[in-house]
Amino acid sequence: MHRKVLHEWFSTSKGQVLQQQEAAFLKRSITVSCKQLIVQIGALGWENEFIDCSLYEQFYVMDDEQDSWYQSKLLRGATVALPFKSESVDMVILPHLLEFDRNKHQVLREIERILKPEGKLTIISFNPWNIYINLQYMRRKAKKAPWFPGLVSRTRIEDWLRLLNFEAEFAAGFNFDAARINAGHAEGRSQQLRVAAYGINAIKRSYHLIPLTPIREYQSKFAMAKLIDVPVIRSQYDTES
Repeated sequence: MHRKVLHEWFSTSKGQVLQQQEAAFLKRSITVSCKQLIVQIGALGWENEFIDCSLYEQFYVMDDEQDSWYQSKLLRGATVALPFKSESVDMVILPHLLEFDRNKHQVLREIERILKPEGKLTIISFNPWNIYINLQYMRRKAKKAPWFPGLVSRTRIEDWLRLLNFEAEFAAGFNFDAARINAGHAEGRSQQLRVAAYGINAIKRSYHLIPLTPIREYQSKFAMAKLIDVPVIRSQYDTES
């Protein structure tokens, strides 16, 4: 995972605009209690922009190379084997990590493993159809510096999440318009090419199968009373006829 170039890019003018939009989106997406366990996979260095690390004592950032905000709890580990127990985490934040990780499917499977049922997942990723993002890739590639080796479209990530029993939705689109810093809403489909990055919110659904049992012969719980023969009383008109 080579994300050093990402940290450098966020210090540019365009990167700062995108950073502020993403920070506003992440701040709104964190809806769990401050006592619950939140894990961010992939350090950004500006975690203080969207979460109060002193308030959220169970907030951890896991990265094998980069450093996070100094007040956050940093863990070193591999994304293919997250150091957390199964169904122990309440929320996972995945900011710009899938673009740099070659084991994308395994990362998502590990996230599904550690999340509790109904746990929340927030993903931020770059849009592979954005012209500027692709130009950045070409320019960095010419310098033999790692940039976005595996850009993934929003619809593909949503398909992967559904296969893992996640209910996913496109939550936000980010571009380089400074006027939209505090907007953080989803762009229309006609404006997808203008989106430089997108945000996805998902919930891990837990489905339980109801086992089918053979149907036994039905036996009524009510006893039928014995039929009593009632004598027929003939009327006077019947005898005369």
